[in-house]
Amino acid sequence: MARTITLKLNGRMRTVEVEDNETLLEVLRDRLGEMSVKAACWKGECGLCTVLFNGRPVKSCMVLGVEADGGEVVTAAGISRDGELAPVQKAFIEHGAFQCGFCTPAFVVATHYFLQKNPNPTREEVKEFLSGILCRCTGYKQIIDAVMDAAKYYRKQ
Repeated sequence: MARTITLKLNGRMRTVEVEDNETLLEVLRDRLGEMSVKAACWKGECGLCTVLFNGRPVKSCMVLGVEADGGEVVTAAGISRDGELAPVQKAFIEHGAFQCGFCTPAFVVATHYFLQKNPNPTREEVKEFLSGILCRCTGYKQIIDAVMDAAKYYRKQ
């Protein structure tokens, strides 16, 4: 059965028709064209579909789209403001914290959330927090270096 939901996506109110069994991942990609959210395992194991939902990181393949009605979703595309890259995005570029780039949006969103909560993390805390997102290319060192560098900006806020 189709339902109409309204949600705030990256700062803009959006209304969309969704099926009861569609995941938030499907709604974001297929119905709203938000391609920064990646589809991979569809089981909640890889974390590549991570978005911020009502201020918290979630694996969007594990949330039904109808649950987003009245909620707010922020993707990697929504972290930058006024056409300028966010500090997290800049740090990922500066540290070469990607190879194929498929996992990057999830890491960027999760890092943004994490550093808002903990602007002075240890490397171990970063590893622990990001352990739910898989990367098959980088070996994680550059990602962790980028997070530690981005933390400097969050400490200044």
